Amino acid sequence: MAYHIRQYGLQQGALEIQYIEEFFGEFPRRKTSVEVVSRLGSRDHQIVMAEAALTSDPETVVPVAFKVSHELRPFETDKKLADLVSRLSGCVQFKNRRILYSWIGGTRRDWRGRGFFRALTEQQEAWALDHGFDEVVVKTKNRFYDMRATLDQLEFNVIKLEPNLDNSSASKVYLSKRLGREVVERHRSTRELIKIG
Repeated sequence: MAYHIRQYGLQQGALEIQYIEEFFGEFPRRKTSVEVVSRLGSRDHQIVMAEAALTSDPETVVPVAFKVSHELRPFETDKKLADLVSRLSGCVQFKNRRILYSWIGGTRRDWRGRGFFRALTEQQEAWALDHGFDEVVVKTKNRFYDMRATLDQLEFNVIKLEPNLDNSSASKVYLSKRLGREVVERHRSTRELIKIG
């Protein structure tokens, strides 16, 4: 199967993210286009979406998965990002290295298990390597088992666990993958990339 992926510029991509997140019931709070632009506007970033034809109407193509990643700097001024860098201290080496943070993403429930998230992650890794990044980091919750399974298959390593003593499924899991040409050579998905904006 060939995966059709669109890479968006900031403004159009932010609107697309706001739209597609409406299909994710598990997100407690959806991102607005203003939030996306604010977060990504001053840093290297990538916004990608996978599209597929509806089974009931093959002429209609819809976005089924998305992924947004951005540069994570050692000295962040944004409170949330500064907190993230602090939590990664001792787990990720920032000095003289470029770190890519896989911020938000997912696959629509009715399209899961078909390789879309994997294809987007492989596209992200190829882009990151081409843009001089050394490592990709991801933060998730313990309860997102499907996502963790995909990251495991893609050879992401758990670098930190923050247990939630009241609810272990809400524990935070931090994963990382160092990048190199050999990583891209092991990619399995066939992807067609279209750049917009």
